[in-house]
Amino acid sequence: MQAQPLSRGSQPETVVIVDDDPLVRGSMESLFRSVGLAARSHASAIDALQAPLPDGASCLVVDVRMPHLGGFELQQRLSEQGAQVPIVFVTGHGDIPMSVRAMKAGAIDFLPKPFRDQDMLDAVQTALAGDRARRAQRDIVRQVREQHARLTPREREVMAGVVRGLLNKQIAYELGLSEITVKLHRSSMMKKLSLRTVPDLVRTAQIVADC
Repeated sequence: MQAQPLSRGSQPETVVIVDDDPLVRGSMESLFRSVGLAARSHASAIDALQAPLPDGASCLVVDVRMPHLGGFELQQRLSEQGAQVPIVFVTGHGDIPMSVRAMKAGAIDFLPKPFRDQDMLDAVQTALAGDRARRAQRDIVRQVREQHARLTPREREVMAGVVRGLLNKQIAYELGLSEITVKLHRSSMMKKLSLRTVPDLVRTAQIVADC
């Protein structure tokens, strides 16, 4: 998968490099910038933890073995902080157990040094695609929650009935309302949620339930 430069006007995605070797950091920064990605680097995991993560889609490229705090420990610290940033691990001393550990902990890839530029770009593009998808889903959940919060208590009751597969007249009977009143609440509820179909409503209800 060949990385493509970003079009002008779009916000560049960011690769954060964490490696104690200045030559490796410089080389990777140049590589990522050559394909239109933003890049920044840290000489240690401690420095990386003290810096804020990028606002936009991003990933980390992290050396496994560094003084004081290694790549796996950095991954664990980020997880404890609730940071859901994808990581590509690199190492000059890799072995199979180490790579298995990295992948089980959620790493996107594990590349031994020296690695091919294209292998690194492929791994980073996979990581960035995953982060874009995660952010898009997060935005959908936020929007659904905001829309659901605008429903009246009665509209939420009608929504629950529709999700259960009840007809308007059945919902009306349960709630002690007229069928026309249920239809009005249902129409208002669907407009507030920006939905058109019952399957969409069911998916929305599941997102609300999972929040």
